[in-house]
Amino acid sequence: MKTFALTTATLATLATSLAAVPAMAAGSVSEVDADGNGSLSLSELQMAYPALTEETFVRIDLDADGEASIEEVTAAQDAGLLVPNG
Repeated sequence: MKTFALTTATLATLATSLAAVPAMAAGSVSEVDADGNGSLSLSELQMAYPALTEETFVRIDLDADGEASIEEVTAAQDAGLLVPNG
């Protein structure tokens, strides 16, 4: 029984860590915001999410200004539109 509890705790920690990966990727905007304007273009966002397509980017860019704001990126993460590495 003790081994099961340890395994459950280990899996819970792993699941929590993996869930944070997408948030960390876009949460560090300064690392991918090449032009420093505070929002992310398709190419900038693809640095954190290489599999991101133009079609998905259009769905993320809710105000259609050609840039994804922090709020739009967060909403896309919550909606499952941004998937790291694939």
